[in-house]
Parts: sequence; structure tokens; C-alpha cells
Amino acid sequence: MKYITSLDGKEYLVEILDDRRISVNGQIQEIDFVSVRGQPVHSLIMNGKSYESYVYETEEGLQVLLRGRLYNLTVEDEREKRLRATAGAGAGTSGEFNLKAPMPGLIVSIPVNEGDQVEKGQVLLILESMKMQNELKSPKNGTVARLRVKPGETVEQRQALLSVT
Repeated sequence: MKYITSLDGKEYLVEILDDRRISVNGQIQEIDFVSVRGQPVHSLIMNGKSYESYVYETEEGLQVLLRGRLYNLTVEDEREKRLRATAGAGAGTSGEFNLKAPMPGLIVSIPVNEGDQVEKGQVLLILESMKMQNELKSPKNGTVARLRVKPGETVEQRQALLSVT
């Protein structure tokens, strides 16, 4: 099966070859990817290197927290992409984006205020979880519409943190 994965505006063609191999833009990768007992925690071994990641579904696609960095991904199979293109529906960056906590943690800092203009990739919030500080970044240009948390607050997984319009 072939999938088109979008990350930071760049598309990658991912093909699942078998249980242990995938192709990313034509380059074959040896992988072992396992969910840890039904949790959002996943163990990934790729080309002999081990990684721990957290994967969460959102309305927009997937959020993947890997090595302290949060990635916003969209994944669709080739057929879905063709249908969307035919229908003229763009993935777009319009509308409101609600940043949700990818895991339980402590709000360390919020370097933006309501009404601030932000750019895609700009840090919106720093969340500490499991002794790691994670920078949660804006997936689009916009305006911080609403802050729902304050520094020092403890948050639960999937709790709404702020909105960007």
C-alpha cells in the first residue's frame, strides 16, 4: 500500500513493502514499529537505531512526538488523495487550529499571548513531560485566538491548550 504523508508542507511517498521494510521516496528502510500495550507510546527501530515516539490522532491528522519535537502529519492513501484533488478540496491552512496536549505534563512556558501573530513553525508552548521539555509549534501562520492554560499548570493528554486562527 502507498501513502502520501505531508510534514511541514513537504510530501513523502511511503510504501509499505512488508512487515519489516518500507520505502520512503524510493529509499528502503528496515523498521520495527510496535505499539506499547495499546498506549500512544510506540517503539521504533529504523535501520538499527531505536526511538520512542508518541502518536496521537487529531482532527487534522496525526501528531507525533519524537525526540522532544512535535510533528503534525497528514497521511492519506493514493486513492484518497486523488479523490480529494478531483473534488477540489485543498488540505488548506484556513480555519481554527486547536493545539492539544500530546501527553500529560506541566506547562513550562507560553512565549505567545492572545492576539499575537504567529508563523508556521513558531513555538507556541513548552510542555514538560517525563523530564523532557517539548516545544509545541504552530502548524500554520495565524493569530493566537485563545490561551486556555497558564505556565505552571498541569495538563492531561488531549486537553485543549490554545487556538490559532
